[in-house]
Amino acid sequence: MAEGLLLGLDIGTGGAKGILVSLEGEVVARATASYPLHTPRPGWAEQDPRDWWEASLKVLRELFQKAQGEILGIGLTGQMHGAVFLDGKLQVLRPAILWNDARTGEECREIKELVGKERLKRIAGNPALAGFQAPKILWLRKNEPENYARVRHILLPKDYIRFKLTGELATDASDAAGTLLLDLKKRDWSEEILSALSIPREWLPKVYEGPEITGTVTAEAESLTGISKGTPVVAGGGDNAASAVGVGVVEEGTGLLSLGTSGVIFVHTEVPRPDPKGAIHCFCHAVPGKYHLMGVVLSAGGSLQWYRDKLSSEEKEVAERIGMDPYEILTKEAERIPPGADGLLFLPYLSGERTPHMDPEARGAWVGLSFAHGKGHLVRAVLEGVAFALKDSWVRIQRLGESPPELRAVGGGMQSPLWRRIMASVLGVPLRRLVVEEGAAYGAALLSGVGAGVYRDVHEAVKRAVRLREEREEPHRALSSLYAGLYERYVRLYPALKEAGIF
Repeated sequence: MAEGLLLGLDIGTGGAKGILVSLEGEVVARATASYPLHTPRPGWAEQDPRDWWEASLKVLRELFQKAQGEILGIGLTGQMHGAVFLDGKLQVLRPAILWNDARTGEECREIKELVGKERLKRIAGNPALAGFQAPKILWLRKNEPENYARVRHILLPKDYIRFKLTGELATDASDAAGTLLLDLKKRDWSEEILSALSIPREWLPKVYEGPEITGTVTAEAESLTGISKGTPVVAGGGDNAASAVGVGVVEEGTGLLSLGTSGVIFVHTEVPRPDPKGAIHCFCHAVPGKYHLMGVVLSAGGSLQWYRDKLSSEEKEVAERIGMDPYEILTKEAERIPPGADGLLFLPYLSGERTPHMDPEARGAWVGLSFAHGKGHLVRAVLEGVAFALKDSWVRIQRLGESPPELRAVGGGMQSPLWRRIMASVLGVPLRRLVVEEGAAYGAALLSGVGAGVYRDVHEAVKRAVRLREEREEPHRALSSLYAGLYERYVRLYPALKEAGIF
């Protein structure tokens, strides 16, 4: 096949990001466009899907203008779990309810009653959580009956952009697995769950595998973006599954650690392995027929960002004056503090917690403060506390029978040598970074290459495009031993504070 370019488009919570990738994996162009997040009530999070489309148009037009070659395929990815409600004329009925919206606690309890807690985990692989799409549908039925009566189609965020590009209503198995309506083993919608919840199957789009072509760019979309009519658009994947493809986590024995605003440990599995306790997510992978386990810490890098924004104005001023990243100043302060922060522990539950507690009411805390502690101790405790929180996920994934010999390390937090050292030693596993790290859009681009026939399959795409750095961050034996003892103290804090009524 002639040389060309692959396009990945990521519909994130903060904005749309697009990249153009050569067939050998080189990123040749990037474009971004932001859109607002609306919080009309405490705990609510909404966005207008039409804002996603306007931002996507800006990104796609810019990438088309930068393209030095034919765009052979488009892959889509984005924020999972959101609910886009369309009427019979395919018009948006109301703002989309997002993954981080917490309004549906009552509906989650209703789902457990209607479906059955154990049957839900057996079929969908996960418990009912407020972030998932299914409880949002029940919320609309109960609270906005006029809108609910007009619903004829329900889409996930990236799939609304697919519809606007191709005119097709479709999704992929990895993103659909986050709705709570998918039968994991069948990789299609569950008639049992839909019947129990009285949700019409015809409202839901067709489910494809990640690299499968779901449609092509329409003449109207060509007029708006410049991208040729007939360009194939593949199913793509949810953001975490697409990110995993982009870093080569596509076969048994591979996993990744992502440290951004949230923290994620993602491990590839050949077969579905639902966690009997429901603490670890089990979803379909964007790799056809494969699965993954995933643990999520909601406020990982977000905890350090909170500290920077709320408690380190002096450091921010110094950083601005000398042209340094304020995070670098903070981590240098932490580096001067001994491991264990002189007995100070931090719980990073600033916005509740997902794995393993599934508790939206959980809250953060420093425990063990004394007059001897200073700012460096506070920061060091944040870095270590986030590592302990991620170890909660790692321990549970290992109990389910998966233990990769190393983890691919991605995300802004993994740029810090200190945090990498802490993380490797707390988890007790080597970390390896990527030569090129572009997030979910990169994986979506590779999936489009498979659909366009550039690569035989996802494994060939990864082999040609994904490159690992030679060096690894190895666990430090003495540090690992110290942190093992501190972790035993850490895991006792949540139940103690919960029992005391702190949250």
